[in-house]
Amino acid sequence: MLLSGLDTTKIAIIGPGRLGTSFAYKFGRDNKNVTIYYHNSDVCKAINRDHLNPIHLTADLVERSGGMRNIPRLSSKVFATNDLEYVVENNDFIVLAITMPRLSELLNFLKPMIDQKAGNTCLISPIKGLIANQVSKELITPSQLIRNHMDGLEDKYSIVCVGGPFFDVDIAMGNPVCVTVAGKRRIANIIREEFLKFNRKELSSYYNFDLVGVEACGALKNIVANIKGLTDTLALGDSLPGTIFARSGVEIRSLSRLLGGSFQAFHSQAGVGDMYVTVSSLASKNYRYGKYFYENYTGNPIETNLKVLEKIDGTPEGPNTIRNVYKYLEKKNMYSPLFSCAYEIFNKVGSKEAIRDLIIQACQFDKRSKEYIGPLSRMMYRLLPDHWYRRERELFD
Repeated sequence: MLLSGLDTTKIAIIGPGRLGTSFAYKFGRDNKNVTIYYHNSDVCKAINRDHLNPIHLTADLVERSGGMRNIPRLSSKVFATNDLEYVVENNDFIVLAITMPRLSELLNFLKPMIDQKAGNTCLISPIKGLIANQVSKELITPSQLIRNHMDGLEDKYSIVCVGGPFFDVDIAMGNPVCVTVAGKRRIANIIREEFLKFNRKELSSYYNFDLVGVEACGALKNIVANIKGLTDTLALGDSLPGTIFARSGVEIRSLSRLLGGSFQAFHSQAGVGDMYVTVSSLASKNYRYGKYFYENYTGNPIETNLKVLEKIDGTPEGPNTIRNVYKYLEKKNMYSPLFSCAYEIFNKVGSKEAIRDLIIQACQFDKRSKEYIGPLSRMMYRLLPDHWYRRERELFD
């Protein structure tokens, strides 16, 4: 893709959820022309009239700001529309601020528009999720799904991933946030220089070459947050969360490697940094999901899930990721006690006592006894990354 001629004075955001709205606040403060796409014309009219999102984020901003009179308003340069063709045709930089389950459908609409567009397009993905192919059960990150859908248009678009750690409320309010930008270096640096460095006290960034690894960490840490939010309601003491944090890191690194990422992504701010804030703060939708799940547990996970989602503004990505990861673990025969435990808790009928036992078992009865990867395993990881992992079932089980 040619990088010359890209217009950095304006940017589009598809999806005015919490994160999309927060980026609209940020880019508007930086004097960018911001176009928000949402399919509902009434929501668009409300955004253009009140300079507030009538559905998402506003309630939290009111609480943080001390009342409606103090709430920050979207810049007059922020404009909402339900005309997707207009958005694509008139913007070279497009933020895909949607959930992973909706991405495939959106790409079906975007592909012909990008193909017919005279110039090039940079797709910016802050999406934190994984999806499983229904036939092959292979896990796919957002950038991999985009590439699959955009096959044949390689000269018309590029992909950049924006990873954590960040919360939407902090971006909206201008609190100090440092994000990770991953992708091909030249286009990633354009994003960093032109959109993320106007006010270093608000938003800054680091570059990471490992796009898939950053995406994998961003998705998998949500599973850990679901587990941690639930565990914090169990009165198991103050020590076990450290084990959950450390042992989940082992599973994240292995899965990231199998998906095509690098081990190093987990040791960056997009890995341990993002996971730390996600598992330790009520600002995290996924932490709250785990907490509310146990508090509202009826014995029926489907019923409980619906109750919990009513209490949360926005969509926690963890529950869907848990189900997709579990399909992948079964396909690969991969030993992953904490992620398998998460599937059992959030998807199978049981009792609160059973949930407590599952958490303890996943942490205290891990079949692995070492806290390091031996020289043979390190060599085999390099030689056979798609096959060298600890098996759930041994050859003769």
